[in-house]
Amino acid sequence: MHDSISSSGRSHKLMTKYHYFCAAYLHKSKHMPNNKNATIRYQALDKCFRNPGRRYFWKDLLDACNHALQEYDPGIAGIQRRQLLDDIRFMESEQGWSIPLERHKDGKRVYYRYEDMRFSINNQPINETESNQIKAALLVLSRFKGLPQFDWINEIIPRFEQSFNFRPESKEFIGFDHNEYLRGLDQIGDLFNAIMYRKVLSIKYKPFLAPEAIAFLIYPYYLKQYNSRWFLFGFNPELDKITNLALDRIESIEETGVNYNPSFVFDFQDYFEDIVGVSRSENDQPVKVELFVTNQLVPYIQTKPLHGSQKRISQLEDGQIFSLFVIPNYELEQLILSHGEKIRVLSPDNFRERIRSRLREALKAYQPI
Repeated sequence: MHDSISSSGRSHKLMTKYHYFCAAYLHKSKHMPNNKNATIRYQALDKCFRNPGRRYFWKDLLDACNHALQEYDPGIAGIQRRQLLDDIRFMESEQGWSIPLERHKDGKRVYYRYEDMRFSINNQPINETESNQIKAALLVLSRFKGLPQFDWINEIIPRFEQSFNFRPESKEFIGFDHNEYLRGLDQIGDLFNAIMYRKVLSIKYKPFLAPEAIAFLIYPYYLKQYNSRWFLFGFNPELDKITNLALDRIESIEETGVNYNPSFVFDFQDYFEDIVGVSRSENDQPVKVELFVTNQLVPYIQTKPLHGSQKRISQLEDGQIFSLFVIPNYELEQLILSHGEKIRVLSPDNFRERIRSRLREALKAYQPI
């Protein structure tokens, strides 16, 4: 399978991804000056500063900012004079746009106007704050390097150097749990495109315990990473149900001419709501699982819940009891067993027995020979 975008459109595709990514990242940067509301205020002030037909005093500027904010969100409270002055200082700083702002006296009052009326922050290159945000964003996004669908990340760095006159940090200071040696990573690009362009696939897949690979059709719908492995979820018409496939067990992928089923609707957010990991049988229903957690482990369980449904039920002398509302599966077993003697399953009985059985088998492996 090949990318449907021609090489002549590659540059446009690359920059479209760049603009979309930067806009999305800056939109989500709530702790930087350039959050969404601030951007609206800066644009409103810029418009006032370059208007030669009116004198804008601080109250006029404040009204213009609040009007712009309320046009975007009628329920917003607006800003006060202190925030307005902070915004102006930021726009004048090197971290902002170094705007050429003049203050003209009119009696006891002062109005604001650009020295050069042709100036606009929209005509300026990205400022230092935006530059740092984009550097940080690229560093985070670089975790996808090596995945075929994200080759554009490597291509865009020289454009940053040339167009915006800065060089991203060469020294990394954040690490991710990403196994670059995992088999099947080279398949992600093809699977991503198949999902996006609705292509039915013929897949050769070899389960761990199967002697040979088996071939079948799959309608690909969703890619998910769990525990440093990637999984494809899709509709298997032979089994008439959703199937999940580990990418490291896929031996080959081929497009078919089979029509994709556009009427099939599946909510994967809902699908994963009741489980830990990726394993789920079609008819399983969530149950209440109660766990005793020792005092030593409680802080870890509280800061990193085992599941979104986790609740504390009671406090005991040597620990606490928590509940989960989940479908017990293999991944939940592994997660509980990974904490060893610090977690004990209290209920339901069948799940408690499964954990006990696995612990007994593990203990047998350590018996003297």
